[in-house]
Amino acid sequence: MEHSGPSEVPGADASGPDPQLAVTMGFTGFGKKARTFDLEAMFEQTRRTAVERSRKTLEAREKEEEMNREKELRKQIEDVEPTPSSSSAIREHSKPPSRDTSSSDSEDSSDSSDDELIGPPLPPKTVGEPVHTVDEDILGPLPPPLGEEEEEEDDDELEDEGEEENPVQRIPDSHEITLKHGTKTVSALGLDPSGARLVTGGYDYDVKFWDFAGMDASFKAFRSLQPCECHQIKSLQYSNTGDMILVVSGSSQAKVIDRDGFEVMECIKGDQYIVDMANTKGHTAMLHTGSWHPKIKGEFMTCSNDATVRLWEVENPKKHKNVFKPRTMQGKKVIPTTCTYSRDGNLVAAACQNGSIQIWDRNLTVHPKFHYKQAHNPGTDTSCVAFSYDGNVLASRGGDDTLKLWDVRQFNKPLFSASDLPTLFPMTDCCFSPDDKLIVTGTSVQRGCGNGKLVFFERRTFQRVYEIDITDASVVRCLWHPKLNQIMVGTGNGLAKVYYDPNKSQRGAKLCVVKTQRKAKQAETLTQDYIITPHALPMFREPRQRSTRKQLEKDRLDPLKSHKPEPPVAGPGRGGRVGTHGGTLSSYIVKNIALDKTDDSNPREAILRHAKAAEDNPYWVSPAYSKTQPKTMFAQVESDDEESKNEPEWKKRKI
Repeated sequence: MEHSGPSEVPGADASGPDPQLAVTMGFTGFGKKARTFDLEAMFEQTRRTAVERSRKTLEAREKEEEMNREKELRKQIEDVEPTPSSSSAIREHSKPPSRDTSSSDSEDSSDSSDDELIGPPLPPKTVGEPVHTVDEDILGPLPPPLGEEEEEEDDDELEDEGEEENPVQRIPDSHEITLKHGTKTVSALGLDPSGARLVTGGYDYDVKFWDFAGMDASFKAFRSLQPCECHQIKSLQYSNTGDMILVVSGSSQAKVIDRDGFEVMECIKGDQYIVDMANTKGHTAMLHTGSWHPKIKGEFMTCSNDATVRLWEVENPKKHKNVFKPRTMQGKKVIPTTCTYSRDGNLVAAACQNGSIQIWDRNLTVHPKFHYKQAHNPGTDTSCVAFSYDGNVLASRGGDDTLKLWDVRQFNKPLFSASDLPTLFPMTDCCFSPDDKLIVTGTSVQRGCGNGKLVFFERRTFQRVYEIDITDASVVRCLWHPKLNQIMVGTGNGLAKVYYDPNKSQRGAKLCVVKTQRKAKQAETLTQDYIITPHALPMFREPRQRSTRKQLEKDRLDPLKSHKPEPPVAGPGRGGRVGTHGGTLSSYIVKNIALDKTDDSNPREAILRHAKAAEDNPYWVSPAYSKTQPKTMFAQVESDDEESKNEPEWKKRKI
């Protein structure tokens, strides 16, 4: 079937296309013969290609199965210890094969009974193992050595088998980096699901953000904030989508912030005067810890000193979603110290101050599904409960210096228990390794009394298989990220350490270690201060006050800004001071009535100068007493002799 287009276009003659039409239509190529397509030939070619590919795939699959059989046979031979005769036979394989040598070897070997069998002898029988027979089709020496890729696969399988036998080899502790959070205890660690960002919180109220891809060898945090003001940070955890962080502090209100530190929501505070805690909308006492739901976005859980465990939703911060109220066997309130979700999110587990561990179904809040009343010593704060990745095992870190393992399916007694693990912090935690074969926890020490350690236990036997000396302070937090295969540790002296292995770990700390610390260029620092924009010039810019105290002192000297009152008038009012301050009564009196006292040298003479005018024209005192004032009589002054003559007789007598 052929399909051909028109050989000529209307408007074009046989000699060639019409140039006028080409200009009008905007494209050329008129008059060319269209390309012909033979569809049957194309289908036939496609069928042949498919048959060829399927044949190659089948051959490759058959070859792979044959190589796997040869691998299994070789592994079976290597697993059994070779006898002297068999070892000699194996050594003979390096030589060219001959029927005589093989037959003589077969006659010498005690285990071989078939004279016609060519190749290595049969492995000896062992008790409890089935007898392996060699295929009759396989003749001659062992198959040739495998290719490079197959050898690598075989080596990887052998390594995996060795690591399965010894999970300690999977611990990434060959290298470490130290992040300086502060000087006080790092009490919270959080790593997002992708492993790109680490967040740390401490007793200094600070929350710091670390970006592994953006850091260089200086290891500096790119953001620091105090989301809960004056409360210690107790727990930090990224949501399962990595876009929000749950912040639990010593206050009664948990907060949710985004990846950049901005607040998303804050839980409401409850009414402390309501007796039934289920009837109040939020927590009324200090929080202990919190956890995100592993499956449902936006749901998280908190536990508090008000003896409740509450479920919340980010979209509804004004009221909790559910309330779990732990109780003793007698029905009394008991305070939960830690809580967590199971891996599937269907169970809610909490450890309480009376030493009990209680597990609820998430949808049934009344009675716990499991209740073990003396998991740890009463009166000690159980600091952590953590589920394994398979969801069948629960690990609990007790304040009684123990670590215990529980089977959720048979929650009647602990599977294992380890002691001599001192703890001094109410948030010392434990976690499982990514392969679920190890359990990790930290130990605490008094200041100056040794080093805090990270202790590893094997889950199957609960043997103490490995330890890492961290620093000369307590190990409070530990986190083993499954994707990065790196271990994060928070210590009591303000450090956050990251342990990794260049071969076993991925990304994370490996990204920032290789970056050299960027040094500021001298040319940049010199030219940076001389960049001038028009509005930065002094004439356009308002003067910036460098110190408030200096400005207050300057304003104090200004009488208008300081509202300084006028000083009292002292003196006669010279120099125009009275005239300028003419707004008060005192200044008016001084200006109009007071006189200029030019002769202040003798005040008595200044007064007596007005005596003649006052006597002639009395104005103040004399008119007031003119009617009642007696007539003034003055004694005449005489000399002493006249006075003695005129004295009466009785005065002269001496008494």
